Amino acid sequence: MITMSEKAVEKVNEYLKTENKEGYGLRVYVSGGGCHGFQYGMSFEEAPGDMDQVIEESGVKLFIDSQSYPLLSGATVDYVENLYGSGFAIKNPNAKSSCGCGSSFSV
Repeated sequence: MITMSEKAVEKVNEYLKTENKEGYGLRVYVSGGGCHGFQYGMSFEEAPGDMDQVIEESGVKLFIDSQSYPLLSGATVDYVENLYGSGFAIKNPNAKSSCGCGSSFSV
C-alpha cells in the first residue's frame, strides 16, 4: 500500500484547484535513471490507465502503474518544506540508498 501525508494531500488539492484539474489524480511512478538507477516522477492525470493500481487517500486519487507499484509498496508521499526548498518527497522503505536530493534511489 502507498500512503500520503496530510500535508501532501493538502498540497495536491491546492495544486489541482489552482490548475483547474479538480477530479484528476496524482500519478506516482518510478523510471530508470538518476545517479542511483531509479528516479521518482509525478504528474496529474485525468484517469488511470488500464493496468494501474488506484489508491484513494483522503479524497486524493493516486495512480500507480504495475511496474512501479512493487518498488513503491509501503512508501509514503509527503510534502516537505525546509531550508533547501519545498516539494513532494517519497519516503520509500524499499530504497537501499538514495542521492542527496532524494529523487534517485537504488533497491
